[in-house]
Amino acid sequence: MERDNGSEDREDLAEDRTDLAEDRTILAHERSFAGWVRTGMAAIGIGLGFNALFGSIDPVWVPKAIATAFLIVAAYIFLSAEQRARRILGRLDTHEVSTLTPVRIRILSWLLTLLSAALAAAIWLLIPETPGYSPGSGAERQQQLQQSEPPPGR
Repeated sequence: MERDNGSEDREDLAEDRTDLAEDRTILAHERSFAGWVRTGMAAIGIGLGFNALFGSIDPVWVPKAIATAFLIVAAYIFLSAEQRARRILGRLDTHEVSTLTPVRIRILSWLLTLLSAALAAAIWLLIPETPGYSPGSGAERQQQLQQSEPPPGR
């Protein structure tokens, strides 16, 4: 049974439309992945901002714990986005667009996760456990110390 040229042209056009739709789906998914990465970065910013703004709260571990919770949420977001991206990219084929490879997505996600863990470690290990401490320049810190110390000889 032979097909006529009109039928073949319609099938080719339908296949092209399907291929382009698949490419659009892949690009939309990459935008979603980028959105999840931005959300994770926002969680990091909120955690660091909270620790910077409320670092003088007593007990001193409270702002560190809250900041660490936001960093853990960020790591979860990065890893969840990576798994979802790799699962979807594994099911779809690209036709006319170039996309992020699953390896690059994995490297980016794990790098951001490791950096989140490094920030959490820095918060706990590098920020002093001094009540009333507020991060600032060395001159500001020196003034804080001078105001809190009694004058010598008294």
